[in-house]
Amino acid sequence: QVQLVESGGGLVQAGGSLRLSCAASGRTFSSYAMGWFRQAPGKEREFVAAISWSGGRTYYVDSVKGRFTISRDNAKNTVYLQMNSLKPEDTAVYYCAGRFFRTIATIEADYDYWGQGTQVTVSS
Repeated sequence: QVQLVESGGGLVQAGGSLRLSCAASGRTFSSYAMGWFRQAPGKEREFVAAISWSGGRTYYVDSVKGRFTISRDNAKNTVYLQMNSLKPEDTAVYYCAGRFFRTIATIEADYDYWGQGTQVTVSS
């Protein structure tokens, strides 16, 4: 069983930055591809970014390309989402997710474990 715990959310002004962290339990973290999703009020949860097991491959939704960076530290069982140039439309609950396979995925159903979410609010 893998447990994921997000942290780092908060309130920030437009143009600011936040770094989200997702700490994972379990000794097989390095075998998992990881992803970040977000859900804004009244909207469905959407894919944001994903990273392969080694960190060698990453993928982003178009709306965050050039502003967000996903990374991981397998020695610390942690995946990060660095968010720069934040916009009010980035306001959402951000979820960390993990999947058994090493390759990245962009669909919710392809992920096996989920964190509880962390709120990110960007004021204009």
